[in-house]
Amino acid sequence: MTSIAKRGKPMGALWQDLRYGLRTMLRSPGLMAVAVLSLALGVGANTAIFSLLNAVMLRELPVQNPGQLVLFGTGRSGGSTDDFAFTDLYSYPFYREMRQKNQVFSDVSAMLSILFGGMHGVVGGSASLEPMNVQLVSGTYFPMLGVKPILGRTFTEAEDKPAGGHPVAIASYAWWKRRFARDPAVVGKTVTLGSTVYTIIGVTPPEFFGTTVGQSPDLWIPLSMDKQVSPVSPGWNGLDDRWFQSLYILARLKPGVSVEQAQANVNLLARQIWREYAGPVLTKEQQQELERAHIQLTPAARGLSRLRFEYSLPLQILMVVVGLVLLIACANIANLLLARATARQREIAVRLAIGAGRARLIRQMLTESLLLALVGGAFGVLFAAWANDTLLAMVSAGPEPLPLHVAPDARVLAFTLAVSVVTALLFGTVPALRATRINLTPALKEGRSAVSAGSRSPLAKALIVSQVALSLVLLVGTGLFLRTLVKLTHVDTGFNRENVLLFAIEAVGYKEDSRLVNLYQQIEQRVSAQPGVRAASVSFFTFNQGSWTDPVSVQGRTPTREEVRHNVIGPGYFATMGIPLLVGRVLGPQDTEKSPKVAVINETMARRFFPGGSPVGRRFGIGNDPKHSNDIEVVGVVKDAKYESLRENLRSAAYYPYTQRMGYYYDFEVRYSGDPQAIIAEVRRAIGEVDGRLPVSYVNTLAEQVDQSVASQSLIAQLSMFFSLLAVFLASIGIYGVMSYAVTRRTSEIGTRMALGAVRAKVLWMVMRDVLFLVAIGVGVGLLASLALMRLVRSQLYGVSAQDPWTLALATAALTLAACAAGYLPARKASRVDPMVALRCE
Repeated sequence: MTSIAKRGKPMGALWQDLRYGLRTMLRSPGLMAVAVLSLALGVGANTAIFSLLNAVMLRELPVQNPGQLVLFGTGRSGGSTDDFAFTDLYSYPFYREMRQKNQVFSDVSAMLSILFGGMHGVVGGSASLEPMNVQLVSGTYFPMLGVKPILGRTFTEAEDKPAGGHPVAIASYAWWKRRFARDPAVVGKTVTLGSTVYTIIGVTPPEFFGTTVGQSPDLWIPLSMDKQVSPVSPGWNGLDDRWFQSLYILARLKPGVSVEQAQANVNLLARQIWREYAGPVLTKEQQQELERAHIQLTPAARGLSRLRFEYSLPLQILMVVVGLVLLIACANIANLLLARATARQREIAVRLAIGAGRARLIRQMLTESLLLALVGGAFGVLFAAWANDTLLAMVSAGPEPLPLHVAPDARVLAFTLAVSVVTALLFGTVPALRATRINLTPALKEGRSAVSAGSRSPLAKALIVSQVALSLVLLVGTGLFLRTLVKLTHVDTGFNRENVLLFAIEAVGYKEDSRLVNLYQQIEQRVSAQPGVRAASVSFFTFNQGSWTDPVSVQGRTPTREEVRHNVIGPGYFATMGIPLLVGRVLGPQDTEKSPKVAVINETMARRFFPGGSPVGRRFGIGNDPKHSNDIEVVGVVKDAKYESLRENLRSAAYYPYTQRMGYYYDFEVRYSGDPQAIIAEVRRAIGEVDGRLPVSYVNTLAEQVDQSVASQSLIAQLSMFFSLLAVFLASIGIYGVMSYAVTRRTSEIGTRMALGAVRAKVLWMVMRDVLFLVAIGVGVGLLASLALMRLVRSQLYGVSAQDPWTLALATAALTLAACAAGYLPARKASRVDPMVALRCE
């Protein structure tokens, strides 16, 4: 009975503290509103950014035992390569041998590194083409992940071969819900992609989105159907080509096997496989590559994500930014609680006098702080939920938001609770300690503290200095990020980004032959003839949409490993993109399949590979083999242009006519004048006249595509600006509050000064001098902190120094101006004190 009573007593006291704290808060609605608003903004900002960080970087895959998964390589590369011993992408034969011969994995699976986004197919007996995202995976993919379908079945290993022999598909839950309204009879229905009819054999669970964060396939298809989904040259078979490396490999560790043990086994086996692939005699270069090659096994519990590489540092920077905002909010609330504690000192003195312990009162005041923090945290979660869609739109490269789950989950809610408790301790501890450290007799007699009127001033002023310093750090960072964004958006791209429409065409039903070339030519001609269209072209790649790199061999020059970027284009490409010709001629109708192979190169390639004269008429070949150095003739040189990124250094590039390199080139560019929406309609109509079956997708403008390439920089700049302005606003409120309190406590002193002849201007300056003194100290501390901290974000800057003097000066001036404006109002009030009223009150 006694133990129950002992347990119940603390609980009863805690409940009493909570009720008393709630009543105390409700008696000060103004203070509560300001505190809750400050906390909601500070905690909400932290929760919102953490929700995005959680979705991109922390959340584990919804599969069985994700901690056992490893990825071969880093997952940074995509597409395909034939580089010897490349360690990020792998061939299908390599995957098969690794699966059969390893000793450390319970199972191994593979997936194509490219998601076929926006493919168009026909569902069932529908007459219309529908866009869908398609992912090719090995037959072991779903069993290895431990993903069980909610309808039907998944793939089996037998469906990996023979090539083209298993036209089956598994539908995602989201697509099944969207397209079939969760019809359980979906199993057995068909989807036609190209000329192949696939039968749906299963539906994935609702939580499974695949293994790549930020991608959401609608259909999964066996790798054996690669050639049917992605048509390539006749006779090519990626399932047998040892050097066509285009796959990611995912594996599950056996119980008890560490990543290090698995890595040692994998690299030993990989070298044996590569040595076999290279043939009986390795060249010296191949031997060196083989010795350098090392497969890094990356823990894959959180899946693959190129978003993670792009946004990892920006999100960490933003977490620091919102953390600083929260500290400023805490300083504000601490000042409010200090003022409130001063007003409650008689109450506290009475409670101490009748026997309440100091520890008991501190606990009571901390309980009140915790209540404030929890209420602010609850509103912060609502703020974060409201802001999630905006944040998701900011990290999405296109008009459609990325399929990221950013809604608060258990980890986010736990983070918010932890932040709320920590903030309660930050802003509540010092006021509670200060409020309970009083002299009882003077406090009971006078109804106020026996200490001087300015007893709270040193701490309050220190909090103001910290707010000013933190605000300056945020303003300097914002200035640097904004200047970087401006520099990037005004960089010379080498092409004219304005008034260029981009779109993609899927050549459904065409093979790589003269009919495909004829199709491109007809589309270029029809589109170019439309009103408002000035030029049109097809290309392999457009800006920031991938690349093809290979070394080249030049007659009379020792081969090097320097990579050259290659593109395949139509004759109107340079006119469409606005890339000026410098020497020679551009590609034209005379460059046909039967004419000598030609290329146009950029300035950098001309300078590096053909120094000492005009490169026109010189020859080179693709690859390091000197026997190909006579394959291609240079017919022109164009200006350097950006290829994949606005930040990239100039690199060598070569352009080839599509008539001499048959392939499926999906990207089209149209230079136009007038209304882009009208042009889009005309382009669709013109393409329909050529072939009504051709779907047009990924409609965009070149200017938008350039802007999307700096999405991460834009995210940092825009959110930093918002949060730094919020920080300055909170700091200004803090300055206003402290100075208003100081003026109120010094009313009699000010009245006496004015009665003795002090003019209003002198009184105004007396208060503003205090403001400027605090701001000067805060600015000094903030500048030192900025100079130290901005070095850490140097990798995110472009064209501006981390110690840029203009940014430092403008940030200092803006913060000083805001602080002076906040301090002027109390100073103005002080200068208008009526001396007689002030003395009478005293």
